[in-house]
Amino acid sequence: MKISILKSYLNESIQHVSKAISSRTTIPILTGIKLDVSFQGVTLTASDTDISIQSFIPAEDSDRTVVQIEQPGSVVLPAKFFVEIIKKLPSDEIEMEVKEGFQTFIRSGSTDIQMVGLDPEEYPVLPSIEEDQVISIPGDLLKTMIKQTVFSISTQETTPILTGVLWNLTDNEFKFVATDRHRLASRIAQLDNADGIRFSNVVISGKTLNELSKIIPDQNSRVEIVVADNQVLFKIDRVLFYSRILDGTYPDTSRIIPTNYKTELIVDTKKLSESIDRAYLLSREEKTNIVRLQTLENGTVEISSSSSELGKVTEQLEAVELKGETLRISFNSKYMLDVLKVIESEQLQISFTGAMSPIIIKPVDNSRCLYLILPYRTTN
Repeated sequence: MKISILKSYLNESIQHVSKAISSRTTIPILTGIKLDVSFQGVTLTASDTDISIQSFIPAEDSDRTVVQIEQPGSVVLPAKFFVEIIKKLPSDEIEMEVKEGFQTFIRSGSTDIQMVGLDPEEYPVLPSIEEDQVISIPGDLLKTMIKQTVFSISTQETTPILTGVLWNLTDNEFKFVATDRHRLASRIAQLDNADGIRFSNVVISGKTLNELSKIIPDQNSRVEIVVADNQVLFKIDRVLFYSRILDGTYPDTSRIIPTNYKTELIVDTKKLSESIDRAYLLSREEKTNIVRLQTLENGTVEISSSSSELGKVTEQLEAVELKGETLRISFNSKYMLDVLKVIESEQLQISFTGAMSPIIIKPVDNSRCLYLILPYRTTN
């Protein structure tokens, strides 16, 4: 194998695929990045068995020569060193040559590097996926849906299914749900090109979705999603991102969402967020994160928290709208702040069915988002 390649293209591809490299892998070959060179271009692959990422660098891009291929071939290079060294090379052009025994020589400007490569034949083959169920979604929408749900996944490995986000698609309605049994986040998007495609109980690791989100460009790009039996494939420009679907059945969360409310409240999102943030500072010292919310007869809302050592914070907020019974409820302020961070609406509606029933939060101008937080039982 012998090529000359533009550093910017190689570095970008390496940054994409390196997100699949795990330091915990027990398979030595998976600590490396595989390079496959053909006369069409260079394909980079990295995998940790749960996720695999492949990025293609074309020989030419918009009439610009990106890769000059003298001799095709393959090699696996140790990711940790390869990722760092390519970033730091001095010249815009990099020459790479693989000789006997996968000895790899990299030249850039006046820098010469020799690396010990591994046999690409030992590298696992990527999953082959039947492309029967393919949907297309705007990249920015997918990123938003991940951001608005993934924070509610469980971090407890004892229930692996809850460390993922549940995906269901019926009648062009694409729904994400995440819960850790103390809170829940759900987000729905209407797709315009998924006629006749249905799937349910597709659960994808939250950690994987966070990595995927970093690869999706911010500008107007579309992501194609292919759902198969135990794998999901994301196609983003010249990147293929494979993810394993988590095993198990996701719990039915629809029954815990109330449909009737005794108290409903509309407040300014920013003011509520700032108020709870101040109260959180004190509750954090107590290591409980407990903040209390009380509705008052005069249409205001009182937010308070206390610390046995530091004192108390109390403040009142003017509600935009308040109806129903007066209420006093305690909740985890960190959970509430996590929700308020991802709500893009200026106002939000909070609904209660009682002091010990789930708190439901929805943006006023977006009925497609719903958040649930279980309250705390407190003595006073």
